[in-house]
Amino acid sequence: MKWLVLLGLVALSECIVILPLRKMKTLRETLREKNLLNNFLEEQTYRLSKNDSKITIHPLRNYLDTAYVGNITIGTPPQEFRVVFDTGSANLWVPCITCTSPACYTHNTFNPQKSSSFRDAGSPITIFYGSGIIQGFLGSDTVRIGNLVSPEQSFGLSLVEYGFDSVPFDGILGLAFPSMGIKDTIPIFDNLWSHGAFSEPVFAFYLNTNKPEGSVVMFGGVDHRYYKGELNWIPVSQTSHWQISMNNISMNGNVTACSCGCQALLDTGTSLIYGPTELVTNIHKLMNAKPKDSEYVVSCDAVKTLPPVIFNINGIDYPLPPQAYIIKIQNSCRSVFQGGTENSSLDTWILGDIFLRQYFSVFDRKNKRIGLAPAV
Repeated sequence: MKWLVLLGLVALSECIVILPLRKMKTLRETLREKNLLNNFLEEQTYRLSKNDSKITIHPLRNYLDTAYVGNITIGTPPQEFRVVFDTGSANLWVPCITCTSPACYTHNTFNPQKSSSFRDAGSPITIFYGSGIIQGFLGSDTVRIGNLVSPEQSFGLSLVEYGFDSVPFDGILGLAFPSMGIKDTIPIFDNLWSHGAFSEPVFAFYLNTNKPEGSVVMFGGVDHRYYKGELNWIPVSQTSHWQISMNNISMNGNVTACSCGCQALLDTGTSLIYGPTELVTNIHKLMNAKPKDSEYVVSCDAVKTLPPVIFNINGIDYPLPPQAYIIKIQNSCRSVFQGGTENSSLDTWILGDIFLRQYFSVFDRKNKRIGLAPAV
C-alpha cells in the first residue's frame, strides 16, 4: 500500500479528524524480519519515571531506531499501555477490549468495565494517520504518565484499526496543539498543565540511537545534562503542528533544497525525513544514490566520504552527518530521505526521529517556540 502525505488538519465533523499523514513504510517492511517485533515486546521493561520538584523525566524505549515508546496507565485500578509520545498529533487513544481488528489481538486493550473511574462520552471518532486509521468512541478516565496524573482525561478507544498490526505500541499520545485534536476535548498536556502538574508548560525529548534504553521525554522543564551548549529558540510559525520556518538545506556549501525558505514540522511520531519529491531527488543525486524499489541506496563505503546535509533554521546550521542519514539494513545502505509532501504543500519538510536524535528538542507551549541543541 502506498501511504499518501497530507499536511494540515481537516475537521470533517465534530467526531472525525484527519491528522497529518506521513508517507512511511510499515515496520515489517523496514525491518525485513517480523520476528524482531516479538523479541522487542518480550524485553519491554521500563524503569520508574524520575520525578523531582521541577521536572518529570519519563523513560522511552527505542525500538530499533524506528519508534520510541513509553508506558502510561489508564483507569482505576490502572491498566498499562505502550504509547508513542507524538508531536505530530494531538489525540490520545488506545485499543478497546471489544476491538475486532487483528492488530488489537496483539496489543494491550482497555477494559472500561474494570475501571471504576471510566466515563463513556459516547461520541464516535475516526482518526486518519499516515500509517493507518482508527475508528472507535470517546471516553474519559484517569491517565498517569509516571507520577503525573491527568484526571477525567478524554481519550479514544479504538474498535477498528487498520495499519497498526506490526507496531511495537498499543496507542498514541499526541502532544501537538489543541487545534489538531478532536473538538471539545482537552489534550492530555493541557489537562496536566491546567491541574498544576508542572509549573512550566514545556516538554522535551532526548532520543538515543542504537541503544534500547536511555531515551526520555521530560515534562515541566529541561535537564541540561542531555545537551551541549545553549538552546537555540525558534518561533513556531503555525500553531497546530509544531511547525517552524527553515531557511535552506545545503550540501558541500551549495543550497540543494528550500532555496527560498520553507516550512518544517518537528515530528517525534515519524521515523525518517520527508520532503517534496523533486527536491529529495536532487539531494539523492548529490549522494550518488540509486533508486531501488521505493528507496534510494548508496554504496556502504560511500558513508565515509559523503558530506553532511545541513538544515539552516533561524540562521543557525544543524548538520546531519552521513552516519545519521544513511542507515544499514542487512547488507543495504539506504537514505532516510523520502519524497511525497508536495501532495499537500509545495515546500514543506517533516523532520522525524533521524533529525531529532541529533538534536535535543524542547517544545514550549506558552511561548510558542522550539528549542534545539546538540544532543550529548
